[in-house]
Amino acid sequence: MSDMSSESGVPERGEIESEYKWDLESIYGSDEEWEAAFDAVQERLSELEAYEGEAVADGETLLELLRLRDEIMREVSTVSAYARMRSDEDTRDQEYQGMSARASALASEASAAASFIEPEVQSLDADALDAMVEETEGLEEYDHYLDDVLRMKAHTRSAEVEELLSDLGEVMGAPSDIYGKLTNADVTFPTVEKPDGSEVEITQSNFTKLLKNQDREFRQTVHESFFEELEGVRNTIGTSLQYSVKGDVKSADARFYETAREAALDGPNVPVEVYDNLVDTVDENLHVLHRHAKLKREALGVDELQPWDLYMPLVESESPELDYDRAASYVVEAMAPLGEEYQERVSAGLESRWVDVYENRGKRSGAYSGGTYDTQPFILMNYQQDIPSMYTLAHELGHSLHSQLTSESQPYVYSNYEIFVAEVASTVNEALLTHHLLDVVEDEEFRLHVLNEYLERFRSTLFRQTLFADFEHQIHTMEEEGQPLTPDVLDEAYGDLKGKYYDPMNVDEHIAREWMRIPHFYYNYYVYQYATGISAAVAIVDRILDEGESAASDYLDFLASGSTQYPMELLDIAGVDMRSSDPVEAAIDAYDDHLDTVADLV
Repeated sequence: MSDMSSESGVPERGEIESEYKWDLESIYGSDEEWEAAFDAVQERLSELEAYEGEAVADGETLLELLRLRDEIMREVSTVSAYARMRSDEDTRDQEYQGMSARASALASEASAAASFIEPEVQSLDADALDAMVEETEGLEEYDHYLDDVLRMKAHTRSAEVEELLSDLGEVMGAPSDIYGKLTNADVTFPTVEKPDGSEVEITQSNFTKLLKNQDREFRQTVHESFFEELEGVRNTIGTSLQYSVKGDVKSADARFYETAREAALDGPNVPVEVYDNLVDTVDENLHVLHRHAKLKREALGVDELQPWDLYMPLVESESPELDYDRAASYVVEAMAPLGEEYQERVSAGLESRWVDVYENRGKRSGAYSGGTYDTQPFILMNYQQDIPSMYTLAHELGHSLHSQLTSESQPYVYSNYEIFVAEVASTVNEALLTHHLLDVVEDEEFRLHVLNEYLERFRSTLFRQTLFADFEHQIHTMEEEGQPLTPDVLDEAYGDLKGKYYDPMNVDEHIAREWMRIPHFYYNYYVYQYATGISAAVAIVDRILDEGESAASDYLDFLASGSTQYPMELLDIAGVDMRSSDPVEAAIDAYDDHLDTVADLV
């Protein structure tokens, strides 16, 4: 099985052994079972209608309604997750594409059916709602949720408008869906000849791996071939991004927000200052990133760093090949500071086919952790037999354990924790993996590649995602000011930022168009949370390694808290204050320290 994702070719899904595929049959034994579940929950949506206009008639009625809504939404989320994951297995499969589309429509329909609830809750004032909670046994479970609903009162429309906005949810997501189908299913990237004479097909999943090849001319060919292929659909991608941004702006306007950013951050109740602190602090410390780029230039022995050099390690050799099973063992071992129970959960998950490991033709690119409140976690990967893929596995397992601990500890209403805290769990695992590998691995080459990988993840998570966040805010601001977001405008904005962030590197016309390959730009002010996440994670891991069991216990309490509090308060549990710029500055200092270590070794 070790050659299933080899560079010699991308296999069809049927060629991959079942032990390396996720166990979706644990959700529904067959597609027929899924159809039955789909029909059953669709019929149940009408049960919500009986409560419209009566949601807050009394405490018992409100409690019945909220429990019914949660029960229905649990079923909808499971139906949707199964269809989406089946679709992601092979984006060319029209049957599963159809199921995914139907599930998306069902989710919008369910959201619309329940859309009257929050406006009716908001018809009460805080004192009346508090009295209702106090008088009704069981309703206290929803106390934080109800406080959050009242907090959003100024930005919630009438029941009719809320239903309309919910109905439009599927349509508003169209630009992202179009982009995904275009880049994962319709665009075929070129096959190029490797230095050894063999051929390799460029894909979204192996693109950055190929840019780590020691042959500089080959890297340039990969870089140029990839972006020239995207150039052929430049106007389509530009238009899809333009309308995604328009959708964000229109949605914010519909809810009486001044800007799309204000709306996006108000949902999880993250202060806008957190965003500005991040961008400003990183901007003030770009010299550290420039130092990394200069070290790359020196290590490569080139006069000018080019975009196709950026992913090259600071080590002369290529990344050691690492089979999936060994990588999984390293990850399990690395979780020891979090306690035996956490380790055992990770190990059991890997043995229970949480992970869809290898790339296959048509499979969705990238990686994610999925599943629902009522299922085991699931992880999509495109494992590439290398150290970066091992880190991706650790990253996604962080999300999966967060979800599992939350689902076991909290009621459904608090199971969907915010992305702002989600990215903490994933990067804590990455940091623990680095510490473990540097402790136990003696091979000097391997150790250098581990250090390099950690530095690269710092670069790509803290600096690159902040660049993305800056770009995202710029293009939303342009849209809000009435400036047209043409592909040329997007090139200029992105190219200017790339030039500022990577000052020692030549920014060519291709890298200025890198915005075309970033799916996260369709996620509405999402990417900044990777950068804040790694900053918080560094602080948490430092505390765990310094203080031991007590700090680990605080961190596990944080993971098990779900969304019972707002993100800032949840991170307080883990001992981190993200209201200040201190964690970001400390993370950059840690990055600089690792650069010192590598500079002494290479």
